[in-house]
Amino acid sequence: MPAAVHAVLVARSSPEAVKVLGRTLEAVRSQTRPVDALTIVVCGPIAPVRELVSASGAEGVIEASAATPFAAAVEFALRRVTPGASVWLLAHDATPDATALAALAGELERGPSIAIAAPKLVDADDVDRIVSLGQSMTRFGRAVELADGEFDQGQYDALDDVLGSDIRGVLVRGEVIADLVPDRALLGVDEGLDLGVRAHLAGRRVALVPRARVAVPRPARKRMRDDFLQRTAQLHRRLAYAPAWAVLLHWLSFLPLALWKTAVQLIAKNPAFVPAEWAAAIVAMARIPAVARSRARIRRTRRASWAAVDALRATRESLRERQASHDHPIVRRELRFFSGGGAWAVLAAGVVSVIAFLALLSWPGVAGGALLPLARTVSGLWAEAAFGRRAVGLDVVSPADPFAAVTALLGSLWPGSPSFALLALWLLALPLAVLGAWFAATRVTVRSGLRVVMAALWALAPSFLSALVDPRPAAVLVHLLLPWLLFAGAAAHRSWGAAGTASLLLAAVIACAPSLAPALVVVWALGLVLTCALRPRGIARVVWTLVPSAALAFPVVLAQLDRGTPWALLADPGRPWAGPVLAADERWRIALGFPTSDPGGWGGFLAGLGLPAETWWVPILLAPVALAALVAPLTRRWRAGIAMIVIAVLGLATAGAALSVQVAWAQSQPVAVWPGAGLSLAWLGLVAAAVIAFDVGFAPRAVLRAAALVATACVLLAAIPSLTAVHRGQAALRSGTDTTLPAYVSAQAAIAEDVATLVLAPQPDGGVAASVVWGASETLGGQSTLQSTQPALSDGDRRIAEIATDLVAGSSADATGALAERGVGFVLLAAEGQDTDAARVLRLSAATAIDQRAGLVRVGETPRGVLWSVDVDRAPRPAISDDDAQTARGIALIQLIAVAVALLLAVPTPASHRAARRKPRVIAAEYEEVS
Repeated sequence: MPAAVHAVLVARSSPEAVKVLGRTLEAVRSQTRPVDALTIVVCGPIAPVRELVSASGAEGVIEASAATPFAAAVEFALRRVTPGASVWLLAHDATPDATALAALAGELERGPSIAIAAPKLVDADDVDRIVSLGQSMTRFGRAVELADGEFDQGQYDALDDVLGSDIRGVLVRGEVIADLVPDRALLGVDEGLDLGVRAHLAGRRVALVPRARVAVPRPARKRMRDDFLQRTAQLHRRLAYAPAWAVLLHWLSFLPLALWKTAVQLIAKNPAFVPAEWAAAIVAMARIPAVARSRARIRRTRRASWAAVDALRATRESLRERQASHDHPIVRRELRFFSGGGAWAVLAAGVVSVIAFLALLSWPGVAGGALLPLARTVSGLWAEAAFGRRAVGLDVVSPADPFAAVTALLGSLWPGSPSFALLALWLLALPLAVLGAWFAATRVTVRSGLRVVMAALWALAPSFLSALVDPRPAAVLVHLLLPWLLFAGAAAHRSWGAAGTASLLLAAVIACAPSLAPALVVVWALGLVLTCALRPRGIARVVWTLVPSAALAFPVVLAQLDRGTPWALLADPGRPWAGPVLAADERWRIALGFPTSDPGGWGGFLAGLGLPAETWWVPILLAPVALAALVAPLTRRWRAGIAMIVIAVLGLATAGAALSVQVAWAQSQPVAVWPGAGLSLAWLGLVAAAVIAFDVGFAPRAVLRAAALVATACVLLAAIPSLTAVHRGQAALRSGTDTTLPAYVSAQAAIAEDVATLVLAPQPDGGVAASVVWGASETLGGQSTLQSTQPALSDGDRRIAEIATDLVAGSSADATGALAERGVGFVLLAAEGQDTDAARVLRLSAATAIDQRAGLVRVGETPRGVLWSVDVDRAPRPAISDDDAQTARGIALIQLIAVAVALLLAVPTPASHRAARRKPRVIAAEYEEVS
């Protein structure tokens, strides 16, 4: 005689559930094999569903609180089930087909070893799509759906024995129901999988019945909550299923495992999972009584070994096959870097670079302009990038500029001689610019020829060539990084990998050119608004792109705000150097794209040829690019065109405003912010917009090609003076060494690292600038905008000034003892500087006075100036205080975490590569790739 079937229906009480519950009750009444009894558990107020449950014919109705989980509700109802009756578990929104119960009951009758018969769950809104048909789990307990989201074509109807299933709609044999009560500790997640595992351990089976169909709605996924519940259930099962000797080991591993999973999830581009991971680990560790109850339940019913479970686990091969079956078609075309001419463009730029900077091949290093050597060791490079003592000044302790981290990274590329990395940077600057711009062009066009055009235009930018000729390392790095920022930032809204890469690039760009921060923040804000409107799922990715920049900059920002100098945050990092800039009455030239009064160096070039130095026509050479850029917003890709024009306008506004910001000082001269960084940003927008116009403009294709070639030829012509400046001796770039101090000081500093040198630099007006340099040289990473923008003299500055005055004036004060007390071992009267009459008089009188000073021994004349040694026992440099050391550790920890997270997000993975191939490279919603 067939066993009786007792249906247990768990209903949620809400106005929305009334209609669904009515449909489910009607489906239960319509079964071809009627249920023998029905018990309804109402979770919540019964009033909204009272009429339905009263008319359902249920033998009993149980009221429970709204927070009651499914497992607890079933446990309440089991007290009313007739012994020996099979139990059919239903939810209020699970609507079975008319023959579902008959198929499930028939399966139990035919298989005496079957404990659970599971139906096929289909989508209530699309019954041809499978929601769930059996579950398994991996070796480490992660639940795996065997079929989810696929169209039902009968492809899984041959499945029979499975590890578990979704708990909705399952029929549990009456003789085992007392042992297979759903586990409350799972918090409503994977309860059916747990029932299946326990059934197999009891020597039973779980059988799929594809003929039995139950329609269920797809749940509205709440990412954080669902991730937490699933991970908590997984960790709980790990403790419940583990051998007794391994439970404590598993429990102790949860927090280290959470740290490891954090890194794994960041690499997998799932940062939203990280909070859920930590919360689940803490909750699972705290629920010791629940684990004990689950283990006791398994121990009481277990009859078989774990081999019965292991045989049905999901294997790595099956997961790989499932992933392959779910992969979407590839829409991205091949990159064509080599076949499309990108590699040849880089090679050609390398040849031009060697020709233009041929002299660098014989130089030991580069110097001049804003260039300084780098620290001699990798440890020294990174020490300069941390909060602590600065290399210039008397016992100055302050945050490091973020630019110091950029120079440390650059120098670490050549650890044997970090300063050589600067020379390599200058030689490789042109090909690197072409490489970056070529990849940035892949976000703008699919046409190989136009990618080469954009790369050439970017490498020949007037601001870039000016930064190479009048050497400004920060500006050179900005120009090399901006196209990569466009490449990654344009896709940041749709990929965590791109967002992580863009966040690091944005931090580096702002570190090299803080003056670009306002413009880039505006671009970021506009991107965030567009993402909110068009792609809300990408909001977190866009927000993240600003986090590393904020983490790296916040110590300097706080320090500048604390002393009331917020405008000083815009100061250029590195060595303050005025260089050739536009005069106040020539600032209109910024709109023409040139950062100096001699556009492109054509004035000096023509003068050298004996021709009239008329340069009014030079900006006209940039007109084709500008005109083409203005056409871009009128094309069918007007959205991208407008975006690029906005970037260009922001860059021009930044460059124009930069000349009005003079917050730094180089000895006795004020230094304005370099406008070239803003011009590089403007040039990026103009060039990208021009390429859009060349790609989809209104004219015939042949005309557009000719326009692109004309624009490139004009910009190349404008660049001729800059590319020949080194050969003509018109460049500030010159040969240099790895030190700015005499070789004798450098050798002594190698022995005693805390030795300091007082540098006295005669000024054009007859004054003297004094500074203290620690170690073997003044370095690029050792500079600090907090010092170069200091609005008033500090106590250390006053003391340096007093000592310098005593030395130069020949006073009776014990200047030698004051130097020794502060660890200063050398005095250098610099030979560099403007050679005016006042400066020469000061240099001679100062040398005479210092020669007569007791305790100072003249070392001799050097290429750097006259050097004296302090012949008195020096005091060691004071160690950093405990408070400062603690502050340094805290800042370093915050910054390292931000950078580490960004790096993990940026690391490409096979999954991220597959996801990227499903999207076109060109960023524009309406864009279609064409051949």
